[in-house]
Amino acid sequence: MARYKGPRVRISRRFGQPIFGPSKYLERRGYPPGVHGPKKARRKLSDYAVGLNEKQKLRYQYGLLERQFRRMFEVARKRRGVTGETLLQLLETRLDNVVFRIGYATTRAFARQLVTHGHIKVNGRKVSSPSYNVKPGDVLDVRDTAASRQLVTKSIESAQVRPMPDWIAFNREAFRAQIARMPTHDDIQPIVNVQLIVEFYSR
Repeated sequence: MARYKGPRVRISRRFGQPIFGPSKYLERRGYPPGVHGPKKARRKLSDYAVGLNEKQKLRYQYGLLERQFRRMFEVARKRRGVTGETLLQLLETRLDNVVFRIGYATTRAFARQLVTHGHIKVNGRKVSSPSYNVKPGDVLDVRDTAASRQLVTKSIESAQVRPMPDWIAFNREAFRAQIARMPTHDDIQPIVNVQLIVEFYSR
């Protein structure tokens, strides 16, 4: 499955935000990358550039390539409701993101790896597609093997500082989580203005 493999800190410095999670390097060098980064003044961006940047930030955050992201936007556009919020729900309920939110993985990249390697089951069946969208009532289990349990135990301990989303009910002892409801905009708290992304694709 295609995914972004380039430099992550460079992307975060370009946008001035921790796209891939907290970064001490970004705190030390909070200016754009390149030899002129510290001195270069940020110029005023056009409306198109602002929308493009918002789209890129959200795409990088969830680890999608352009074709995957555009396809997901088209799905959101055809559904009933507010397109921007539907897009966020589709992104947030991707299996790799849910695994990350639960705390089974410390990063979305690691969560994607857990899924593709078959460590996660949904409703008792192994699902190896990171793009699988979970629904309310779905139950996520970690495979009952020593290797799988050992991998997620380390991550759960590291991820305890992150609050568990209200839309996920998690039983740590049983390595089991259930999707209680669909996440809302307030649950997700996106790092971007999603309406600008909708306007960008609507040009």
